[in-house]
Amino acid sequence: MTSSGTTPRDLGFWLIIVALFIATLLTAIEFTAIGTALPVIVNDLGGGQFVWVGSAYTLGSAALLPFTGGLAQIFGRRPVMLGSLLLFCIGSAVCGASKTMNMLIAGRTIQGLGSGSLTALVQIIIADLVPLRERGSFNGLMALQVDALRLARPFLTSHLNLPICALDAVLVAVFLRLRTPVAPLCEKLRRMDWFGNLLIISSSTSVVIALTWGGIEFPWTSARVLVPLILGLLGLIAFIVPLMLVPDRTAFSGYAQNFLMGVVLATIAYWLSVYFQACKEASPIAAGVDGFGLSYAISPTAIIIGLVIQKTQRYRQPLWFGWALMILGTALMSTLKADTARGKSYGYQFLVGVGIGITYIETYFPVLSSVAVTQAAPALAFFTFLRNFALVWGVTLGGAILQNQLKHNLPADYLKLFPHGAEIAFSAIPTIAELQQPLKDEVRKAFADALQVVWEVLIAVSALGLLISGMMKHLPLHTSVDSAWGRQEAGAKSEDVESNDKA
Repeated sequence: MTSSGTTPRDLGFWLIIVALFIATLLTAIEFTAIGTALPVIVNDLGGGQFVWVGSAYTLGSAALLPFTGGLAQIFGRRPVMLGSLLLFCIGSAVCGASKTMNMLIAGRTIQGLGSGSLTALVQIIIADLVPLRERGSFNGLMALQVDALRLARPFLTSHLNLPICALDAVLVAVFLRLRTPVAPLCEKLRRMDWFGNLLIISSSTSVVIALTWGGIEFPWTSARVLVPLILGLLGLIAFIVPLMLVPDRTAFSGYAQNFLMGVVLATIAYWLSVYFQACKEASPIAAGVDGFGLSYAISPTAIIIGLVIQKTQRYRQPLWFGWALMILGTALMSTLKADTARGKSYGYQFLVGVGIGITYIETYFPVLSSVAVTQAAPALAFFTFLRNFALVWGVTLGGAILQNQLKHNLPADYLKLFPHGAEIAFSAIPTIAELQQPLKDEVRKAFADALQVVWEVLIAVSALGLLISGMMKHLPLHTSVDSAWGRQEAGAKSEDVESNDKA
C-alpha cells in the first residue's frame, strides 16, 4: 500500500530525525577521524598493517549491508537499528582498549559492521517518512554532520562514542515506532537471501585482501594477489549484475554515479590529511583543520541543492555540473607539490567539495524515481551498499597507490631505517619534522609525488561519472510514501500490516 499523505511533522517526527542525525554523525566520525590520527597510532602500536585500519572499517560497513536491508524488511526498523548501534558500541570499546594493531583492526571491523547497517537504515527510515519530492532537504540536513564533525573531531574518541550511542539508542527505542510486519519467525527467516549475503561478504573480503596486499605484501602478478582478486570480482559480478538489471538506464546511471562519487569522496576524505602531515608538517588535529575547504563545501552545497531539487524537481543538470567541478578540482589537486601554498590547496578542495556535495544528494533521485515507493527500501539498501563498497575502494586503492609510489620514490637510505620497508613508511610521518636537510625535502617530495598519482586517478573516476550521467532521463519525483512502514501514530497499528501485505 502507498499513501499520498505525509507523516505529521510533530515533535516525535523531529526527534526521530535527531536520532538519525546522531547515527550519521557517529559513522562519519569513525570513517574520517582515523585518517588524521593514523600516523600517530601506527607509531604507538607498531606493525605494518596500517592500511587495514581503514580497509577493515569500510569492508565491514559494506559487507553486511544487503543482510541489513533484509533484516529491516523482515523484523522492522527499530530492532535492527538498536542492534546496529550495539555493534558500533562494541567496536568502539574494542578500539578504545586496543593495545596492539591486530586488536585495533578487529575493533574497526566490528565498528564497520554497525556503521554500514546504520547508514542504510537512516536512508530507509527517511524514505518511510518523507516523500521523494521532499527528501532532498532532509538528506541535506544529514550532510550537516560534515561540519559538526569538523568542529567536534578534536574532542571525540572511541570512548565518547559509547555515551553518544547510548543517547541515540534511547531516542530510537522511545520514538522510532514504525509499523512492523507480523509473521512467524520461520517464515521471516525463509525470506532472507542467505546465499547472496554469504557471497557478498566473502567476495568483498577477497577483493579487499587483494588490493591491500598488491604491490606491498606480494607483487601484483603473484597468485596470492590475483587469485583472491579474480575470485572476489567474479563473486561481486554474480551478486551485483542481477541487481543492476534495473528497469531503465536512469536507475543504472544513478547507481553507477553513486559508486563513483563514493570512490572520490573516500579517497580525498581519507588521504588528504597525509598531504598536510607529510608535506606541511601539520599535527593530526591541524591536518584535520586543513581539510576545512572540503568540509565547508560539502554540507552547505548538499543543503542548498536539496532545496533546489525540492523547488525545481530537476536533477540531471545539477549532476552534470557537479561532475564537471569534481574533474576540475581533482585536476588542480594533482598539481599540488610539497611547497605549494596552503591557500591553493584550500581552494582546490572547495571545488571538489561542491561537486561532491551536489552528487552526494543528487544520485538518490535517478534511482528512486525509477522504482515504486514500495521498493524504496531494497533499492536504498543496494544504493547504500554501492556507496559503502566505494569507500572500500577509495581507502584501499588510495592506500595501495600511495604505498607503491612511496616504495619507489622514498630515498633508499631512508627506507633502510624501517625493518618492513615501505609497508610502514606511514609511521615515519611524525618524524619528518626532525629530519635533516636535504633528506627532509626528499621525503616530503616523495609523499607529494605519490599523492599526485592518487589525485590523477580521481580525475579519470570523475570523468567516467560525467560520461555515465549522460544516460539519465528526466523522471517525475514521487509524492507518496509506502504506508506499510509509516509511523504507528500516523495510521494503523503494526498488527494491521500483515493483512495489508496479504491484500
